[in-house]
Amino acid sequence: MRNLPLVLLLAALLSACATRDDPSRIRQVAQDGTLKVHPGLLGEPVPAALQTPQSLAAKQADETPMRMDEEGLRTQRSVYFDLDQAAIKPDYDPILQAHARYLARHPSARVRIEGHADERGSPAYNQRLGLKRAQSVRATLLGHGAGSGQVAVKSWGKAKPKLLGRNEEAWAENRRADVIYESEK
Repeated sequence: MRNLPLVLLLAALLSACATRDDPSRIRQVAQDGTLKVHPGLLGEPVPAALQTPQSLAAKQADETPMRMDEEGLRTQRSVYFDLDQAAIKPDYDPILQAHARYLARHPSARVRIEGHADERGSPAYNQRLGLKRAQSVRATLLGHGAGSGQVAVKSWGKAKPKLLGRNEEAWAENRRADVIYESEK
């Protein structure tokens, strides 16, 4: 009798987890003719008629060369990271090399690398991840010739999002480290 409440609780939990839909009752859809698959899923070029406006804009952005002159460096100051990662992608190496060259040519210039994380994860975890990202960018700048006294780091964690939202677009935009010039020249 002592175990009766436990048995009843276990039975209730198991019945709540059971599915009501019988997989054999799912309606099958028949298709006449050959199966049509989006070319992008097959690794083939996607015709312009099938491309979304967002994918067209991304393609155009990829074709636009990055400006590595001093004026271009004013606009290209963010390094983006994969989820839960602090490793710098090879795409950002030319940008960081250009920033390091600028710092090497201007010894009085100072930058602060601010690391950020998306909203997922605990505040302490995001603070540490933002710091690791900032330190990765700093190490890369130093490796390319910037002076150690010229580059400071700070972590904001998830406190200063660049884009508000609870979707992959916002999260990807917020997983970054920004190069902030405190003094130029």
